Amino acid sequence: MAGGIVDAGNLKRAHLYEHKITGYFIYACVVAAMGGSLFGYDLGVSGGVTSMDDFLKEFFPKVYRRKHAHLKETDYCKYDDQILTLFTSSLYFAALITTFAASHVTRSRGRRASILVGATNFFIGAVLNAFAKNIAMLIIGRCFLGAGIGFANQAVPLYLSEMAPAKVRGTVNQLFQLTTCLGILIANLINYGTEKIHPWGWRLSLGLATVPAAVMFVGGIFLPETPNSLVEQGKLDEARRILEKIRGTTKVEAEFADLVDASNAARAIKHPFRNLLARKNRPQLVIGALAIPAFQQLTGMNSILFYAPVLFQSLGFSNDASLVSSVITNAALVVGALISMALVDKFGRRAFFLEAGTEMICVMIAVAITLAVEFGDGKTIPQGIGIFLVIIICLFCVAYGRSWGPLGWLVPSELFPLEIRSAGQSVVVCVNMIFTALIAQLFLVSLCHLKFGIFLLFGGLVVIMSAFVYFLLPETKQVPIEEVYLLWENHWFWKRIVGDGSSSSHV
Repeated sequence: MAGGIVDAGNLKRAHLYEHKITGYFIYACVVAAMGGSLFGYDLGVSGGVTSMDDFLKEFFPKVYRRKHAHLKETDYCKYDDQILTLFTSSLYFAALITTFAASHVTRSRGRRASILVGATNFFIGAVLNAFAKNIAMLIIGRCFLGAGIGFANQAVPLYLSEMAPAKVRGTVNQLFQLTTCLGILIANLINYGTEKIHPWGWRLSLGLATVPAAVMFVGGIFLPETPNSLVEQGKLDEARRILEKIRGTTKVEAEFADLVDASNAARAIKHPFRNLLARKNRPQLVIGALAIPAFQQLTGMNSILFYAPVLFQSLGFSNDASLVSSVITNAALVVGALISMALVDKFGRRAFFLEAGTEMICVMIAVAITLAVEFGDGKTIPQGIGIFLVIIICLFCVAYGRSWGPLGWLVPSELFPLEIRSAGQSVVVCVNMIFTALIAQLFLVSLCHLKFGIFLLFGGLVVIMSAFVYFLLPETKQVPIEEVYLLWENHWFWKRIVGDGSSSSHV
C-alpha cells in the first residue's frame, strides 16, 4: 500500500493509554494556541495595510501614484515594488533566523519559555510598527514580529501535540491553525474598519497586534510545561504530576513509561541537529522538516493571504470591494479549519491532503483561464466574473484550510522523536519561513510578469505535492507520538532507508 499504514496492534503500549478531557487540559491548549493568532493576525493585517492609500502616501508614494494612474501596463503590476514587499517578507526572514535560538530555548528551558519569549517580541514589534516614522522603523518592527513568530511557531505545535492524547491529537494540534485563521479574519475585519479612519487608520491596524500578544503572555505565565519537556529536563515527579492532571487519571503508567524511554534515548544525543541526518531519521527529515513545510507555502495560499486586498485591487476591484472580498475568503479559511478539526482524526491526514489537493488544482486552473479570457490590457472584470472569482477562491481557501494549512503544522509535529523534536521543529519553521518569505517577496513581481500564468504554476506544484503525499507519507492518525517511528519500518519505501529496525530502536 502506498501509504504504508501501521496496524494498531503493532504499537507497543498505545492500547494501555488512558485519558479524560479535563478543564486544565483545555485551558493549557487554548492559551498556547493563541500563538497561532499572532501568526494569523500578521498574515492578515499586512496585505490590507499595504493597500491603504494613507499608508502608501506616507511610505511608498510611487506605488500610490501608480495605483491611481490607471495605466494599461499596470493591470497586474500596480504593487510591484520590492521595498513594499520587503515590508511583508522581512518578518519571515527574521523568523527563520530566530527559530534556531528558539530551538535551544525550547529544548533547554521548555516549550512554555519559548511561548513567553515569542509573545514579548511580538508585542515590541507591534508597538514599533504602530508608531513608525520611516521605512527603517517599519522594518525593525517587522523583525521583532518575526522573532516572535519564530519562537511561537517553533513551540506551539510541539506543545499542543505533546499535551494531546493520541486519539485527539489531530484536533488539538489544529487549534494552532484555527487561531491562525481567526487571526487572519479578525485582521481583515479590522482593516475594513480602519481603512476609513484617515490618516492614521493603518497605525491602529498594526498596533492592535499587541492585544493577542498580551493575552498570550499573561495566559502563558500560568501554563503548565508539557510532561515530555519536563521528563527531558529530568523533572520526573513534576512530569508525572502534570501528566496525571491533564489526563484526568492516575493510570498513566504506560504513557509515562514511553516518555521516560524516549527521554533516556534523548539524553544520549549531544548534537540533535546533527542527529537529524542519521539514517533512522531520514524519513522525518525529508517529509517533516523539508517537504511538507516547503509545500505548504508552494500551494499559493499565502500569496492570497498576504496580498488578498492587493490582489483583488490589481484585478479591478475597488478598495472597499477588495477588503470585503478578502474578509469573505478568510472566513472560508476558518470554515476549512473547523472541518479539519472535526474530521481529521476520523478520516486521517492523507485523505484530507489528497481530496483537498484535487480541489485546489481545479480552482487554480479555473482562476487562470478566467483571467486569461476576461482580464488584462486595461479591461476591468465584469461584476459577474468578479463574484465567480471570489467564490472559487473561497473554495480554494476551504480546501487549503482543511488540508495543507493545518496539516502542514500537525504532521511534522507528530513525526520527530523526542531527542530531535525541538531541532526538527526548528528546521520545519526555518524551511517554512524561507518559502514564506520568498513567496511574500516574489509574488507581486511574478504576478506582474507571469500574469494569469502564476496560478497555473501553483496548480502544477499542487499536483507534485499530492503525488508526494500519495506515495511517501504514511498515515499518522491516532498513532502515539512516541511510537511514530514504527511507521517507517512498515512503509513500502522508507523501510529500505531506515533498515530492518535494528538501527531504529525506540527513540
